[in-house]
Amino acid sequence: MDKSDNMKAATTHLHTQVPDVESPKALRQALGRFATGVTVVTAYEDDAHAAPLGITANSFASVSLDPPLVLWSPARASLRHAHFTAAHGFAIHILHEDQWDLAMRFNKNGKGFEGLDYDLNDEGVPILADCHARFECRTESLHEGGDHTIIIGRILRFSEGHGEPMLFAHGSFGRFVANS
Repeated sequence: MDKSDNMKAATTHLHTQVPDVESPKALRQALGRFATGVTVVTAYEDDAHAAPLGITANSFASVSLDPPLVLWSPARASLRHAHFTAAHGFAIHILHEDQWDLAMRFNKNGKGFEGLDYDLNDEGVPILADCHARFECRTESLHEGGDHTIIIGRILRFSEGHGEPMLFAHGSFGRFVANS
């Protein structure tokens, strides 16, 4: 068997589809096969009703080390979208493997800060003390990305904790298990 036979054998079990914008369920399911970390992104509402704002997101990635840039992308349909895109800064908190309750707290509404201890950093961004890692950022640029907005942030400060991160795959939270 040559290399091309191995490649054919490895892909024959895949079911190829074309994305359907009218019914994105199959595409969402396929994208869900990629395990991601879980974050809570925080900012401060910049309006007359100023309040801390947070959202659970897995659309986080490193962009550059020089300059230090990261990105995340809130859905345009989110009620919090306008607040995050107007914010001058934000913090991305990577969650510990056992912080499912915190992830769910910020998942569907912006009321996750009720009864939660937090501080404000020098830029006025809400900071959660307990997380796996944190990146405090200044908003660098916004880019259209279909039904999301891609927010690029310049890292001003970062903090690291210990333990393992929470993961998200197949529509569920999970834990990282290293090969021994």
